[in-house]
Amino acid sequence: MIPERSAQLILFGKGLRSFADGYVAVLLPAYLLALGLNQFEVGLLGTLTLTGSALATLALGSVGHRWPHRRLLLGAALLMAATGIAFASLTTFWPLALIAFVGTLNPSSGDVSVFMPLEQARLANAVDGEDRTTLFSYYTVTGSLCVAVGALASGLPLWLASTSGFAVLDAMRLMFAGYGCIGAIVWLLYRTLPADSGQASSPPAPLGPSRRTVLRLAALFSVDAFAGGLVVNSLLALWLFERFGMSLAAAGAFFFWAGLLTTASQWAAPWVARRFGLLNTMVFTHIPANICLILAALAGSVESALALLFVRSALSQMDVPTRSAYVMAVVTPPERAAAASFTAVPRSLASAASPSLAGAMFAAGFLGSPLILCGALKIFYDLALLASFRGQDHASS
Repeated sequence: MIPERSAQLILFGKGLRSFADGYVAVLLPAYLLALGLNQFEVGLLGTLTLTGSALATLALGSVGHRWPHRRLLLGAALLMAATGIAFASLTTFWPLALIAFVGTLNPSSGDVSVFMPLEQARLANAVDGEDRTTLFSYYTVTGSLCVAVGALASGLPLWLASTSGFAVLDAMRLMFAGYGCIGAIVWLLYRTLPADSGQASSPPAPLGPSRRTVLRLAALFSVDAFAGGLVVNSLLALWLFERFGMSLAAAGAFFFWAGLLTTASQWAAPWVARRFGLLNTMVFTHIPANICLILAALAGSVESALALLFVRSALSQMDVPTRSAYVMAVVTPPERAAAASFTAVPRSLASAASPSLAGAMFAAGFLGSPLILCGALKIFYDLALLASFRGQDHASS
């Protein structure tokens, strides 16, 4: 299928944002440590970032239907631009904490910003049936591929420092300023979106008939998100730095190749979902991935740990496009923006609590504990999701 122009613009904007998120997630712990912050403060900033995103998304789900999606997307892009410039300019914990809370920084490999429910609602209204799963696959594949390339770009500060005499810290600041510039480009891009695309025949509305189903999904998704917050990319990078002494450039290369594996798996997700169903695809690719995460935490060498993490990357995100398509399939079209928000909110709120917990574990010397706890909780989520929604699959919805 060839997406309509509005969907193409959304995919392009998603790619730009994901590229910036990819390098910020790897750079963030190194940048904060270089500023003199400790491991617990790094985790706490991750918590504040995700908490702010969750509250903004909750507000979007509650009252966002009152405004056109295009206007809200433009506001989010301006906030992204301001976030990057502010983070490049500030040096002490509390001002950085404030920007982390109100801004759009993303310490994880997934999209946790207010962009996501707005973009997903537009995409869901663009197509129907199996094409919706395919379009959501395009959306997640675009994101994961650009996150991977962005992760590779996280090595640029070291390259700049070695070739042009830049201090590494100053080079990192340039990267955050670049994040702000990308936000400005996204604003220019989304200005060209049609003002009423996808909303004329099914104007957005708050949750109604699908409320019970959405709340059940949201409760389960919160368990998955709390677990995922223990090993967001910034904290996984911190684990690699502390556990194996990995360099920033090497970590960036690891996240690049891991991102490519994730991209390949998400590209295959629509075919697997058509063959086995959305729910089965979500569950039976997730469980082996989390077993690999637990084993990586126990690995005695960097080579075995990375091999297990690569296997995890090839499986762990295949549920992302199928999960999004599943949510869109079980609600009515006018409820889609609200449903995307109300399933995203508990994910962000739950994941917001766990980075500070992981940072405390790192500071206490329990380096492998966040990975083990994450894997165990995610396996519990998979089994609970299967038990709750078996018989309600939507392979072709």
